[in-house]
Amino acid sequence: MDKKYLQWLELAFSNQLVRLFLVLLAALLVHFIVKRVLVRAVRDFSARTQNKLDDLFSQYKVFDLLAFLGPILVLRFGAALVPQMAPVLVEKSPWGFMSGLGALSAILMLVFRTTILSFVASFQVISQGLIRVGDWIEMPKYGVDGEVVDVTLTNLIVQNWDKTLVTVPTYKLLEDSFKNWRGMEETGGRRIKRAVMVDQATVRFCDEEMIERFKKIHLIKDYVEKKVKEIEEHNRRLGIDPQASPVNGRRMTNLGTFRIYLEEYLRQHPQIRKDMTLMVRQLKPTPEGLPLEVYAFVSDTRWVYYERIQADIFDHILAAAPEFGLKVFQIPSGGDLREGLAALRRTDGGDG
Repeated sequence: MDKKYLQWLELAFSNQLVRLFLVLLAALLVHFIVKRVLVRAVRDFSARTQNKLDDLFSQYKVFDLLAFLGPILVLRFGAALVPQMAPVLVEKSPWGFMSGLGALSAILMLVFRTTILSFVASFQVISQGLIRVGDWIEMPKYGVDGEVVDVTLTNLIVQNWDKTLVTVPTYKLLEDSFKNWRGMEETGGRRIKRAVMVDQATVRFCDEEMIERFKKIHLIKDYVEKKVKEIEEHNRRLGIDPQASPVNGRRMTNLGTFRIYLEEYLRQHPQIRKDMTLMVRQLKPTPEGLPLEVYAFVSDTRWVYYERIQADIFDHILAAAPEFGLKVFQIPSGGDLREGLAALRRTDGGDG
């Protein structure tokens, strides 16, 4: 190599600015290589693994942040080439650096507590699959009842069904309870759990006329005939005469028969899941009546269609109840009271 050229290089490298420029250039090159080569390779590898944690690292660009370690190390060790321009930081004792870092961490925890908690909670929520974009969740405490539209490192954004947007810190998902309706959508069955209040004064034993009328109802024809034979055989075997008193032996009731009818009606309904829980049950009597509850699952989980199917079912229940001699209870209104008073006056034969 030419002697003059070597002298020029020696002179150039003796200059502090040239050395600083070379250190910075090396740091940039290392960062470029690490980010464009190593980070891409790590991302491709994490996409092929079954571990969810490395997928989260890729999603939230943790590997991109780690790529800065390369240039930091270059600057750290390259500082020896430019001793006059190296930071004060290099000459400090590591114990002093650690104590200062501890104090700084305490301040950061105080100032950025919510951000740090939400950041940690995001990894737990996403890695465990508790919340996903598109899930329907409810958090009544925070006015949340709608669809998740975004999950960030610090916040959960939900669009309520009234189209309002609610932002909740992610760590609140772990501090408080919430309801996620994803399981309902994945199983393909949306629950009906609603009761009608039966007027208890209309519940009574079935007489012969009622039994004959029930035998003409297609859904319970076989049940009624089988039940009548079963009851007659039971009473005859025990020597009980049901004609002597209505409470002697076993007898059918209009409410019990109506309950069986509703179960058969639901089993025949094309949009009720037969492979999931299906029952009609009595709940504890209340001053407003006897709750007769329908517990079943609709096969169409879409909100509008689900409400339509549920409404059709209860339309039928309300219309069918009088056929079994039952009345659905409701609190009397002013119109009911006026009609009652008018009927009482007509009975008394005057308006006074």
